[in-house]
Parts: sequence; structure tokens; C-alpha cells
Amino acid sequence: MIQMTFNRRALLQAAVASALPASTLSIAQSAWPAKPVNLVVPFPAGGGTDAFARPLSGQFSKLTGKQLIIDNRGGAGGTLGASIAAKASPDGYNLFMGAVHHAIAPSMYPKLDYDLEKDFVPLMLLANVPQVLVVNPKKFPGDYKAFLAQVKANPGKLNYGSAGGGTSHHLAGELFKQQTKTFITHIPYRGAGPALQDLMAGNVDMMFDGLGSSAGHIKGGRIKALMVSGAKRNPAFPDVPCAGELGLPDYTVTTWYGLWAPKGTPADLQARIVEEMKRAGSTDEAKLAWANNGAEFGQQTPAQFGAFVSAEIKRWAAVVKASGAKLD
Repeated sequence: MIQMTFNRRALLQAAVASALPASTLSIAQSAWPAKPVNLVVPFPAGGGTDAFARPLSGQFSKLTGKQLIIDNRGGAGGTLGASIAAKASPDGYNLFMGAVHHAIAPSMYPKLDYDLEKDFVPLMLLANVPQVLVVNPKKFPGDYKAFLAQVKANPGKLNYGSAGGGTSHHLAGELFKQQTKTFITHIPYRGAGPALQDLMAGNVDMMFDGLGSSAGHIKGGRIKALMVSGAKRNPAFPDVPCAGELGLPDYTVTTWYGLWAPKGTPADLQARIVEEMKRAGSTDEAKLAWANNGAEFGQQTPAQFGAFVSAEIKRWAAVVKASGAKLD
């Protein structure tokens, strides 16, 4: 009898003990964010990712009272920052803002030490913007037709900068070369920001960039937009012709940005993160920032975003194979 009472008491104590961590965790999750949240942005400050990360950070902090810290970790076409984020604690206070470049990376980098689909959980698509062909206005004062004639007359003598080998900027240039039958030298940088600085300084001739990082410089006249990808003009830049108008109906390249958390982040915390990010993205200030960059805030569910990323990985693998693109 004494033994039975002891066993029951032990079982009850074990049940209470096992319930405590879950209860504590539930309280912690319902209070998220209780402290600053770290967002790894895998490119240097000033690039296209920053054009969306920083307005989102400002609105998130305003609504929650807690900082969303932008942690710029550039290098290796965005894969260095991704590697760092993949190893971060899955506690809801470490997030990763990747981009289309990370769907391309598996086809360009044979020895990545992370797997985008296995080491992260997809949360949401944040923005989707077209690529734009931008040039230094002093070197190319004319329109797209004059630009193309100059490129064709100088095979191999002109160059284009990119955010790094294997990024969408790189492959957008390779796709352009294929479709226009031209030869332009690729110059990789450690992010779109440094490449844009060299473009404005006249050290590189052109870029195939996302509107997110180029928009302010285009409006300021520091660089000139000659073409947006796709079959229609972008509302933010209605005077810039689209690829379809210029004889390139199949030139459809977009730069998208998404949000992930390290694998192991609890499901209810994932839902809270998405909820708060959507709240931040629905503010008038965020909507204006997105519109100024020719983008819309993503409306996909986490499952839809995950399926989208998988499809993009396959799509870009085919482009890499067809173009023969390699890291410089």
C-alpha cells in the first residue's frame, strides 16, 4: 500500500514537472516579442534587401515596442549570412531575410553548409519586384536601342556589376546576354550596395538590379533605368519600357525577398512572427515604402511560400544549366 501511494505520488510529480516547461513556453510565446529580435540580412547595407528590411524593422518596432535589429552579414552571394542564420537558436528571436539568390545558390555553390529547405522553416514572402537594367547616364545618355547598339559594337569591352556570383543579378545578366546575343563581362561584388556605388562612380557600366535597391538612385538621377523585366511597365516607373516592348518577350526576371526562421522554431511562435510581420507590413508607411520600390507585400501562407521556394530552386537550376553560368 505504501509502495502504491509512493508510485502514484511519483507519477503525479513527474506529470506536473513535465507540464511546467510547456506551460512556461506557452506563456513566453504568447508574450513574443519580449526582447529585441535579430534579423540576419545576408547582404551589405544599402542593397535591395535593406530597402524592405529597414522599413519593416521600423514599423515592427513601432507596433511591438521591441527592436527588430538588422544584422547585415554580406559575402559569398548571400550564402555566408544564410549559413550564420541556419545555425542560430530557434527561439523566435533569430530570423533570416533571404531572397531569390538563395533559390539559385544550390545550383551555383556545390558545397553549401546549409540547406534552405531543411535547415529553415519558411514563414512568408515579403516582396516581389521586377529586375531593372540600369546604367551610368554619363556613359549611356541615350535610350535602350542606342545602348544595345553600343553593347553589340563592343563585345567583351563593357561590363556589368552584380551583388555576387550566383545571385539573380548575375543570372539576369547571363539571360540578357543569351537573348540579345551579346557579350558583357561580369563583375561580382559583395552585395548590390557596393555594386551600385561603383556604377554611380562610373567604375562599372551597367547592372541588372532589383527595383528595391535602384529606385532611389533612379529617381535621384544618379543612374538611369533603360528597361524593366517582364511584359508590363511598373507603376512606380511608368516611363521605363518593359522587356516585352523591346523585343525580349521571354525576359522575365524578378527579385523576391522572403522571411525564414531556423528549423526547430516552435509552430505557435512561427504563427506569432507571421502575424506581427503582416501587421508591420500593413501600415501606411510600409505600404508606401513597398510602392516606391515597385513591390507589393506578399500574401502567401507559409505552406504556399515553401512551395514557391521549391519551384524557384528548380527553375533557377534549369537557367544555370542552360546558361553555363559559373562563379567568377
